[in-house]
Amino acid sequence: MTREIFGPILPVIGYTNLDEVVTAIIAGPRPLALYPFTNDQTVAQRIVDRVMSGGVTVNHALLHVAQHDLPFGGVGASGMGHYHGREGFTTFSKMRPVLYQGPIDAMRWLSPPYGTLASRVLSFLTR
Repeated sequence: MTREIFGPILPVIGYTNLDEVVTAIIAGPRPLALYPFTNDQTVAQRIVDRVMSGGVTVNHALLHVAQHDLPFGGVGASGMGHYHGREGFTTFSKMRPVLYQGPIDAMRWLSPPYGTLASRVLSFLTR
């Protein structure tokens, strides 16, 4: 178990110390998904809080992928960004800002070369 496998495999590894397991997971690359199985809500939350991963499903495997309103994606080596839902739309969209300057440009009064109006305003403000 040295690489992430995108295949139909579910490794089950026994343990006696939860902190050792979490430390081992944290020491490796960030997983695409995390599937902790436990009946203890506190244990589940400790794992979720400590392990950075793509998605998380507690007490089930792959269920978060089927939820189209939840973003699905990884972090680090398992990928960046999301697909599904609004986040997926944003990920695969390219916002292209376009600004049209109107016929009256107020910024020209603030940019050099400064004329007599700017001198008067500056004199008024510094009195």
